[in-house]
Amino acid sequence: MIGHLDGSILELQPGLVVVEAGGVGYEVHLPVSTHPLLVGRERAALFVHTHVREDQLSLYGFTTRMERDTFRLLLGVSGIGPRIALALLSGLTPDDLAAAVESEQWRRLAAVPGIGKRTAERLIVELKGKVKAAVAASASSRQDAVSALTNLGYPVRAAEEAVGDLLRSNPDLDLSELLRRALQALVR
Repeated sequence: MIGHLDGSILELQPGLVVVEAGGVGYEVHLPVSTHPLLVGRERAALFVHTHVREDQLSLYGFTTRMERDTFRLLLGVSGIGPRIALALLSGLTPDDLAAAVESEQWRRLAAVPGIGKRTAERLIVELKGKVKAAVAASASSRQDAVSALTNLGYPVRAAEEAVGDLLRSNPDLDLSELLRRALQALVR
């Protein structure tokens, strides 16, 4: 299984990127919301979910591990396949999805193309508590880093941008390394 892909962008269009790694071009399906993050870049580093069916092997890529983990949680819901899970992550961030599920906002989920009232209600029933826990685990170091930077006197917006940029390019940074790199970025 392919879990991470890092390489040159050969082709980019909304919902799809071809990444060359090791001389092979991998076609990777993306949330539409990821497209603007890759425009103008020569390389892409994506966390990948490999989806295998008897007649097809498909790759789904995400800029953060949190997005990939949320995608996998969505696939565990009865009646949700990769196309619908990708549509949900194209329309909602993992944080937004967690908030909609926890507050039982089925209309917000049903606003995503391909999601009806029954599917939205099923998502709420099957994911309540699960998405929030997954998102909270990923968000804690982000919040801690932003809090530390604002306590040092940096504006909240600048701290959030610096931390967000670093986590998009390398989501596995521990808190101390994240703070060190964010401080370097803010000093420049």
